Amino acid sequence: MTLKKTLGIAALVALLPHLGLAQEAVEAVEAAPDINPYIFTTLLFLIGGFLVFWMAAGFAMLEAGLVRSKNVTMQLTKNIALFSIAAIMYWLIGFNLMYPGDGWWIAGWMGPWFSITSLEPVGLEAAAASLDYASVGSDFFFQLMFCATTASIVSGTLAERIKLWPFLLFVVVLTGVLYPIEASWQWGGGWLSEMGFADFAGSTLVHAAGGFAALAGALILGPRIGKYAKDGRVIPIPGSNLALATLGTFILWLGWFGFNGGSQLAMGTVSDVTDVSRIFANTNMAAAAGAVTALILTQVMYKKPDLTMVLNGALAGLVSITAEPLAPSLFGALWIGAVGGVIVVITVPMLDRMKIDDVVGAIPVHLIAGIWGTLAVPFYNSEASFGTQIVGIAAIGGFVFVASLVVWSILKMTMGIRVGEEEEINGLDMAELGMEAYPEFSKG
Repeated sequence: MTLKKTLGIAALVALLPHLGLAQEAVEAVEAAPDINPYIFTTLLFLIGGFLVFWMAAGFAMLEAGLVRSKNVTMQLTKNIALFSIAAIMYWLIGFNLMYPGDGWWIAGWMGPWFSITSLEPVGLEAAAASLDYASVGSDFFFQLMFCATTASIVSGTLAERIKLWPFLLFVVVLTGVLYPIEASWQWGGGWLSEMGFADFAGSTLVHAAGGFAALAGALILGPRIGKYAKDGRVIPIPGSNLALATLGTFILWLGWFGFNGGSQLAMGTVSDVTDVSRIFANTNMAAAAGAVTALILTQVMYKKPDLTMVLNGALAGLVSITAEPLAPSLFGALWIGAVGGVIVVITVPMLDRMKIDDVVGAIPVHLIAGIWGTLAVPFYNSEASFGTQIVGIAAIGGFVFVASLVVWSILKMTMGIRVGEEEEINGLDMAELGMEAYPEFSKG
């Protein structure tokens, strides 16, 4: 036997005990829980959440650009205040009201009140984590952004004539109670979910709900002074800064990738992360189609393109695809978004004929396009039916509209919701806040 073989055998003998240990180590690794789904889904919620948070800046810039300069500070104040109120109310009541688990008061309809949300302890060990989903902190953070978005929709419609504090009191009710209840019917495992209603990221649950709340407020509040002439003519009231409005639209467009992409609710597998990329692509296509459709239609109808319509066309395309951004092809996303663009161009003047004053066009964009997007789901999702989608829209719309109508009416009777005529003419910035966004300029 050669020295080389002798050494080889000796080395093998020496390694035998360690090979057993290596085998045990392999078996231990195989038995350990897979933490990747938990980590990546938590990361998806956090990234999606801060993208949707950035939509708050988009709403603020869009509204600041579409109101007159004498009301810009008021809109900015409302937007930062409503987001902050939503954050507190969703923690205090909303999150557990929306996700009651087995704690329903009435089967499938309403969860527990004042069950304050708690986070995981600091330094959580993998063995103590619920690895089948994501962290409570990330889930709460992500879902809160949807709640705040619902309130942001209301702000723009009622601009330039509503008092600050009654509006903020309505936000308390909307974000703490109304939105969590109707959202629980679907996303909290309630009766709409059991029926088979489908709304992937909230065309109806978030956008149409916000639109219904805005519509109720607009009906109670009435139009701005000078918006509608006695002979029935609509008097255009241009916004102060279309550059800000355009910036706001691009910010919203960016944030929507988190809004829809994060709603995949999982990123721990090849399938999930690929689906997220598909959602991003479809979301972008629908926005582009809505913008181009509005651009062409306004050229045909008015002989000149209308930038405000193009901006709202992009947003309507985004709202339209939100109910089902995963299943359609890119062409499917294109035509769904294009219909959203048509909706905006047609319904904005229709609301004016009805003397419903919607300053930023939120009702066409969020309410009407949201309904359209929810009705479009069965074209690509075979598990959804048009009948069930209609039931869901009617239930959510009826609840939010009637409840909002009641809340707005109570606020009007008890403290008043509209500023006086002189205050409205001079601008809410000075009347309500005592400061101006553009003090060096004359009032617009």
